[in-house]
Amino acid sequence: MPVMVQALVPVFALIVLGHLFRRWAFPSIEFWPQAERFTYYVLFPAMLVFKLGQARLPASAYGDTALLIASMLLAMTLLLVVVQFFWRWNGPVFSSVYQGAIRFNSYVALAAGGMLLGDDGLSLTAIAVAVMVPLINLLCILMFSIVTSDGPARLAPVVRAIASNPLIIGSVLGVIWSFFEIGFHPLLAGTLEPLSNLALPMGLMTVGAGLQLKALRGASVPFVVSSVLKLLLFPFMAAGLALLLGLDGTLVQVAILLATLPTATSAYILARQLGGDAPLMAGIISGQTLLAMVSIPLMLSILW
Repeated sequence: MPVMVQALVPVFALIVLGHLFRRWAFPSIEFWPQAERFTYYVLFPAMLVFKLGQARLPASAYGDTALLIASMLLAMTLLLVVVQFFWRWNGPVFSSVYQGAIRFNSYVALAAGGMLLGDDGLSLTAIAVAVMVPLINLLCILMFSIVTSDGPARLAPVVRAIASNPLIIGSVLGVIWSFFEIGFHPLLAGTLEPLSNLALPMGLMTVGAGLQLKALRGASVPFVVSSVLKLLLFPFMAAGLALLLGLDGTLVQVAILLATLPTATSAYILARQLGGDAPLMAGIISGQTLLAMVSIPLMLSILW
């Protein structure tokens, strides 16, 4: 079995396991929403502080990461505007297509980055996540305000949500910890390390528990277009932009990996709150997560 596939199999096995546990109501139906909250607010921030705090990345890595990620998001946004010019979907449908093509699942990103690229890859992935999350949210809010008919989207609550995002807070704290080379007292390390080790498996299982497979019954052209753009075209776009910018090494691998990932489960919440097509969004999230089990190894084998 190729090393890449061997590293990715546990990622998807844990997603499937989480989905099965949720269907079997094990340990209970109420457990999984609480497990997701615990993972989001405790486990992943602890992992990001611990892993990033030990990283010793060159200063240029931060600027290069921000430049490449911003270029990827803007290029995909322009492509989606061109796609909408031809398809002319209504606002709610296009907003879901947009989110499906540009967002990524942070849990899968950090898990796959760590398993495929080691601690240095995990550190760069965490920095990329910290850059992508606020940019993606701002772009999505702007797109909602343009294409939906419910009036301009309110920016202030989104800015507050971004500023209080545990993944961003954990990444920033980890970068500061690393920059000043503070180090971890054995007692602190002894607390953070087991929480860090628990974050990835629990995060992946909560992704599986959140899948809504019934939503796939309404799969349609918008679902297909969004999935093709996200899972197949976006990785080539990331590789091309990295080449154009003269970047190479682990950072490019991280960018390509992020581009291959299925869209984020948080896209469904935003669709419900801001007048998007929530049922379509649920189908895109679940469908892309399943398709990614095939597309990620395929894209990485071609582009890495």
